Amino acid sequence: MSDDDVLVVGRLGRAHGVRGDIAVDVRTDAPELRFAVGAVLRTLPAERGPLTVASSRQHSGRFLVHFVGVEDRDAAESLAGTTLVIPVSEVGSAGRDAWWDHELVGLRVEAASGDLFGVVSDVIHAPAQDLLSITLPDGREALLPFVSALVPRVDVPGGRLIADPPAGWADV
Repeated sequence: MSDDDVLVVGRLGRAHGVRGDIAVDVRTDAPELRFAVGAVLRTLPAERGPLTVASSRQHSGRFLVHFVGVEDRDAAESLAGTTLVIPVSEVGSAGRDAWWDHELVGLRVEAASGDLFGVVSDVIHAPAQDLLSITLPDGREALLPFVSALVPRVDVPGGRLIADPPAGWADV
């Protein structure tokens, strides 16, 4: 399975306590499903998993997960930085006006006139809003806030999105 065939649902952070709990940077809108007891998650790098959820809970604004076989702080710390993924085949469409990262990466970014701004190379989930990382025709990268005022149309089947960025947005 390649990285293109998976959807990121979380990234493991620091160990919490001494019994093997790990803080998770959740990247799914269904953590109660993805981190339910018994859920099996694949990992990147693959040799760190798969991991089976033994328990999960909210604690002081953080999401904590305990995995089967991870019984102490050292074992939990060894997993820090691991990305948790599920096969894309396990999820349906994100729905109207919502897209998975893998659906956006590779789309052409065009003006309403059809002029090419570049190609989406990544989706960055910032605290305030999502950002599209766009590879410009000259090879530079530029960030565009992924908000409807600046990206009024996403056409996944057509392989493009229409953008109306402010003047100078790509001047780095």
